[in-house]
Amino acid sequence: MIRTLAPKNARSKRALAERAPKAVENPKKVLLLRGTSSSELIQSVLSSLNSLKKPFTLKFTKKNAVHPFEDAAPLEFFSQKNDCAFLCVGSHSKKRPHNLVVARMFDHRLLDMVEFGVDPDTFRSVENFKGVEKPAVGMKPMLLFTGDVWEKDERFQRIRSLWMDFFRGEEIARVDVEGLQYVVSFAAKEGENKLHMRCFMIRTKRAGGGARLPRVEVEEMGPRLDLTIRREERGSEELWKEALRKPKGVKPKTKKNIDMDIMGDKIGRIHTGKQELNKMQSRKMKGLKKRAADDSDDEDAEIMEDDDSDGGVPVEDAPKSKKKARRE
Repeated sequence: MIRTLAPKNARSKRALAERAPKAVENPKKVLLLRGTSSSELIQSVLSSLNSLKKPFTLKFTKKNAVHPFEDAAPLEFFSQKNDCAFLCVGSHSKKRPHNLVVARMFDHRLLDMVEFGVDPDTFRSVENFKGVEKPAVGMKPMLLFTGDVWEKDERFQRIRSLWMDFFRGEEIARVDVEGLQYVVSFAAKEGENKLHMRCFMIRTKRAGGGARLPRVEVEEMGPRLDLTIRREERGSEELWKEALRKPKGVKPKTKKNIDMDIMGDKIGRIHTGKQELNKMQSRKMKGLKKRAADDSDDEDAEIMEDDDSDGGVPVEDAPKSKKKARRE
């Protein structure tokens, strides 16, 4: 363990504050180192990963007696000392040739770790793709995972999470189209224990025929990696629960009856009361208005109804008038 001392000056105080836990964490740095024995190919793999992750990388050139699956303490020591969340260890032996171990840390403790074997026949480093323009330093890549196995197989889902976190970079609120310079593709098939990693540079060219949108083309820029999955190690469930916990300040405030779909669009739900159509205000028209004659007819009908109910004399049985009686 590394001793934590109280800061003696303002510079050391700022350095400790930079390493302290935050609601929005700093960009995750990657430490690249090689074991006691490593091949020239695995060193080229580390250099290629270093060029993709700059400036959030730290590369060791000397050999280190590190055996991740036997003892994870050296990895935790290097992670805490250099403030790195990822470690890539390259080694080579007769039993496991061209070996690459990618380890992810949380709070400088081992969260998960995957061991890959690099295929020497298909490997091409960044230097092999000459004449291809490289992305600017610090650009975030677009990630593409091809194949149903990334959704069906739990093992490949963990590996996808590892590589997505590896290339996450800096947290940003908006993305400029000019910043989308390259894409990293991962392809895998069902029944295979391999994944194929390719990196492509994105080029936009003028489209013909008067089209407003440009024509998009991709050109491979390297590295080209065919990785065979070997061993895996996963941290404890308590550590995973702690790593997946979100602080209160980061959690968005929930609003009633407002949801978000998969594409990020807001969907609202509206609750209405009981609708009474007879009381609903409709459009006023002249043809629907009541006239005075209609009102008088209604009054006469009401009077007749009242007379019948009160036992009045019918019209036929009423006495004749005096004028009519004299004439008769």
